[in-house]
Amino acid sequence: MRYPLIALTLALSTLFGLVPAAEAQVSLGVNIGIAPGINIGINVPAYPSLVRVPGYPVYYDPRADSNYFFYDGLYWVFQGDDWYSSTWYNGPWSMTDRAYVPLFVLRIPVRYYRQPPQYFRNWRADAPPRWNERWGHEWEQKRRGWDRWDRSKAPRAAPLPSYQRNYSGERYPRAEQQQHELRSRNYRYQPREEVTRQHYQQQRQEQQQQQQQRPQQRPGQPQPRQAQEQRKGPEANRNAPRGKGTDKKALQEEKARQIEEGERDRNLNRP
Repeated sequence: MRYPLIALTLALSTLFGLVPAAEAQVSLGVNIGIAPGINIGINVPAYPSLVRVPGYPVYYDPRADSNYFFYDGLYWVFQGDDWYSSTWYNGPWSMTDRAYVPLFVLRIPVRYYRQPPQYFRNWRADAPPRWNERWGHEWEQKRRGWDRWDRSKAPRAAPLPSYQRNYSGERYPRAEQQQHELRSRNYRYQPREEVTRQHYQQQRQEQQQQQQQRPQQRPGQPQPRQAQEQRKGPEANRNAPRGKGTDKKALQEEKARQIEEGERDRNLNRP
């Protein structure tokens, strides 16, 4: 219900000019419930120390002060009864609707949550959280069988994006376009989950939109310096500084003119 409400709010804001139309379009991921660009209040200053969860295609950070995981090319954080994901280890984060959180993220055993909420305490440490009890019958109907699978046929874990080790502190890319460009050059993994593919697609679309908004030079259009020289015209060329050869010739012409004027004056003064 909250995502249709967000969509309605943004639509009304756009209608009355409170939010630009382009911003309203980028701010919604309604097809799989992604709400991008959320500050969830966590800070990961350097690339995390990720450890594989035994028997699962998931990694977790045992030293994190949050419920921090990596699966299928995305970082996942569980906080405040919601799941958030990002293509980079320190965000920006996007909230994913509970109906679209990947199954193997939901199946992570309770013991690997470094900051478990209060209601986890009476649940088995070696079993996943009881999301059906927490989120209700309607959610369970959409995710029927989420807690049953053949453990011998679990998919392989995605490779870790270790290239991100080189980006921390001031070098960390904050703009999603820059994050997408770096990932495209350094990380070739093709995700299996629809929610991950949607993340990649959104960043790709935003990059294309920004490239289209850049001023394009038309064929035959003069370069800025060339156009500036054309606007100056011949008057600017006459006043332009001359080289050494031109200066020498000018001095010779001036000397000859002075000699000619001197001869003319002497002729006039003769009796």
